[in-house]
Amino acid sequence: MSERESMQYDVVIVGAGPAGLSAAIRLKQLAIEAGRELSVCILEKGSEVGAHILSGAVIDPKALDELIPDWKEQDCPLGAVPVTRNEHWVLSKTKKRSMPHLMTPSWMHNKGTYTGSLGNLCRWLAGKAEELGVEIFPGFPAAEVLFNDDGSVKGVATGDMGVARDGTHKPDYQPGMELHGRYTFFAEGARGHLTKEVKRIFELEKDSQPQIYGLGIKELWDIAPAKHKPGHVIHTQGWPLTDDSWGGGFLYHQDNNQVALGFVVALSYCNPYLSPFEEFQRWKQHPSIRAILEGGKRVSYGARAINEGGYQSIPKLAFPGGALIGCSAGFVNVPRIKGTHTAMKSGMLAAEAAFEAIAADRSNDALEDYDTALHASWVAKELKMVRNVEPMVARFGGTLGTLLAGIDMWMRTLHIGLPFTMKHHPDNTMLLRKDQAKPIDYPKPDGVISFDRLSSVFLSNTNHEEDQPIHLTLKDAAVPTAVNLPDYAGPEARYCPAGVYEFVEEGGAPRLQINAQNCVHCKTCDIKDPTQNINWVTPEGGGGPNYPNM
Repeated sequence: MSERESMQYDVVIVGAGPAGLSAAIRLKQLAIEAGRELSVCILEKGSEVGAHILSGAVIDPKALDELIPDWKEQDCPLGAVPVTRNEHWVLSKTKKRSMPHLMTPSWMHNKGTYTGSLGNLCRWLAGKAEELGVEIFPGFPAAEVLFNDDGSVKGVATGDMGVARDGTHKPDYQPGMELHGRYTFFAEGARGHLTKEVKRIFELEKDSQPQIYGLGIKELWDIAPAKHKPGHVIHTQGWPLTDDSWGGGFLYHQDNNQVALGFVVALSYCNPYLSPFEEFQRWKQHPSIRAILEGGKRVSYGARAINEGGYQSIPKLAFPGGALIGCSAGFVNVPRIKGTHTAMKSGMLAAEAAFEAIAADRSNDALEDYDTALHASWVAKELKMVRNVEPMVARFGGTLGTLLAGIDMWMRTLHIGLPFTMKHHPDNTMLLRKDQAKPIDYPKPDGVISFDRLSSVFLSNTNHEEDQPIHLTLKDAAVPTAVNLPDYAGPEARYCPAGVYEFVEEGGAPRLQINAQNCVHCKTCDIKDPTQNINWVTPEGGGGPNYPNM
């Protein structure tokens, strides 16, 4: 076996999203202010920074204002399109009605926010980080957590390159590299596979509610210039979802005659016949949405799981040698549909705690000051305001749940508050058996407004080396056909937005075929599989989608 080389850093960061990049920048800022050296590196599994970044996105610049106060003067792509108009539509099958702004607290109105590409913002942040001396390694996924003899996190190892599907070494085989840090930050995004491991080992969720998720599916469209209204933001709820599932759509007029649109389905849905992808395609056919898209052209597609657990699902953030930041921990404000600013702030707070520890010549202990600072910050204050929204809608349905959630938000806004925090149930436990559910008849795509999954995945520029180990692993290969198919009608064939899973006949019996090359790294299968039999692990470096400006 080839010996792995190792490199030593003060701080190793896994993931070049907004949280990881903000942490790296803040660490270097503090080092410069103190006049000392500090080594920081970031590992990124995408082929480049931003390749795997997907968000709506309407971004609150609150954390960016703190991190780089003069960002508007530094050619930051975020400032191109401020939100100028905000609408919320409640849809029926053919009609819409607008929800008056007066029904929601002022902090829900998107004042002072911007719409644009989060991927491009991350590319800009990466440039700022590198200017400060941060080393960024795209195309090198962290595949393994390393531990010291005392059980603390030592760092991570990148995956081996050039391994064939059968496990043998190809001629271009290269062993992974170990990156050791005094502290390691996990900024993998929602449902990171190393984050799952450290949560389990250090029992980080022992005193929190389980994290729950939504699946966000997004497209970019070039539309007719006459229909384009830069800064016009639309959110929808209602049709096509029924009261036993919930979520909603978004359509943002961004730069260059382009709109970003998408649909989010909470993965707590019960009907195993539901397909989030098909619900999105139906939503686009609503007359009010179709009218915007007609005459336009779809140019990009992608999907990603979103944390929806809120304040009560935040795990313990610090553990010996490491910390969870950003969506690895889960700081999304669900009713605001925003998490970039909270993710960035968490990275900054972790950086400040780590810098103080290193300045005091500490290593590999738990950064308890980070945990304390986060729960005393505006991140926690913001999330506490909305902590009952998601569970109320999940429990009482889209109509009554939305009404009760609105009352809860208003009471907290008026500092009255309610003396309880509602609980969550893991998404994989929510599916009904197929005999308890009604099949859904989805219309065929028209190829103009609605499309199939394979043509959609093509637009995500997804690529994986064909001859490599399948990164969608099954704990028991018999479960899909012995349990999932007979009991739940094979839901993996519907909840995946990329056509990765399909049941095929082989020798007169069904078999689950895994088309791993289609995977857009959304993590839905890892979350929603009713038996938790699917374990998503990182593929070879650079694999997955290559989003240009999502």
